[in-house]
Amino acid sequence: MIPDDPRKPMDPSGVRIGVPAITTRGMKEKEVKIIANWINQAIKNHTDEKMLAKLHKEVIKLCKRFPLPK
Repeated sequence: MIPDDPRKPMDPSGVRIGVPAITTRGMKEKEVKIIANWINQAIKNHTDEKMLAKLHKEVIKLCKRFPLPK
């Protein structure tokens, strides 16, 4: 569900993005801002394969800095 969304839960008017997987990796506010920027760039440039490939590399690099706990 999206808080205060006038539409029904199975027909939302937006996307709700949570951060449990981000915090599980030990990321903080700084990384959330970076990830939000990536999401924005991916949406704006969804047809630009070169830009998406660049973002993909950046995501992998960040994930390697913050591996999943064992």
